[in-house]
Amino acid sequence: MLVSAVIGLPMVGKTTFFNLVTGSRQETSNYLTGKTDTNTAMASVPDPRVDFLSGLYKPRKTTCARIQFSDVPGLVRGASEGKGVGNRFLDGIRNADLLVHVVRAFSNPDVPHVDGSVDPVRDLETIHLELLLADIDLVEKRIMRIEEGKKIKKEQAEELAVLRNCLAALENEVTVHGSELTEDERALLVNYSFLTDKPVILVINIDEDQLRSGVYPGREQVRDFAGRKGIMLLEVCGQSEMEISCLPAEDRKEFMEDLGLAQSGIDRLARAAYDTLGLLSFFTVGEDEVRAWTIPAGLDARSAAGKIHSDLERGFIRAEVVTYADLAETGNMNKVKEKGWARLEGKDYVVKDGDILNVRFNV
Repeated sequence: MLVSAVIGLPMVGKTTFFNLVTGSRQETSNYLTGKTDTNTAMASVPDPRVDFLSGLYKPRKTTCARIQFSDVPGLVRGASEGKGVGNRFLDGIRNADLLVHVVRAFSNPDVPHVDGSVDPVRDLETIHLELLLADIDLVEKRIMRIEEGKKIKKEQAEELAVLRNCLAALENEVTVHGSELTEDERALLVNYSFLTDKPVILVINIDEDQLRSGVYPGREQVRDFAGRKGIMLLEVCGQSEMEISCLPAEDRKEFMEDLGLAQSGIDRLARAAYDTLGLLSFFTVGEDEVRAWTIPAGLDARSAAGKIHSDLERGFIRAEVVTYADLAETGNMNKVKEKGWARLEGKDYVVKDGDILNVRFNV
């Protein structure tokens, strides 16, 4: 299960965005409430391929890929030193696979900014710095524990050398992710969960006028920051998309077109999450269920079968593979087979995005 934490300063629209992507109705406030609770909900990943397959098979159950989102309390400057919800916030996001950083660009006098003015670049750098400082604190404490030990073992000495390199990088505002660690060095740090080693998607929360004009404060600097850090950047009008999501399905398309939106926020976020984490979807189909399964790119057929059920991996024989594109072209699985487009693959076959698998096994 992919776990994403929605982070950012207070009053930037994090909960609005969380509600948008999960379909939740958590309360939002125009005032700083001192919120300390974390909201968690599942988001189904929209996929037109699942819609097509469901229409074709008319199964009793249709299951889309899912992403878990956590809406954590707003982070404030000084959190790494315990200010605000401080360490509780930082500890709460260490188990996330992905950080979705919401930054405010919209102006609204009824929604005060925690720092008194709207400045996306400043806010972006504030959160970036707090994550760096939190990792510095983690590394320094671990170095101290090793150095204060009665005897430093060989593996601890190796770990210590890597930690010192990480510390030097962090102090120069280089993330752990950007430290170019070797596989062996990463193996020594496998039990750590560095915040600056987590992939990030940057979401700029803009208003409707900014969406139409394509202009908001600090736009070029934000894009430059994202480019330099290799961060995926999305610009989303959270409030408008939230309002559209509450409309009847038949009315949504018209309003999205009016705003020039080809895809909804969750569509774009899901695609960005998959790309950032190197994920893909394969499908299983039938009268009982049509389902999308999320796996890392490069996974072999036997391991992919294990995502469905451990028995399928244990007793794997072959996988019958059909591409979604071939089935969509013919509209009929029998026609796909008549054309010779269905094939049997062994355990080492690397599953591709859009593959439809029927696993043959014997336990």
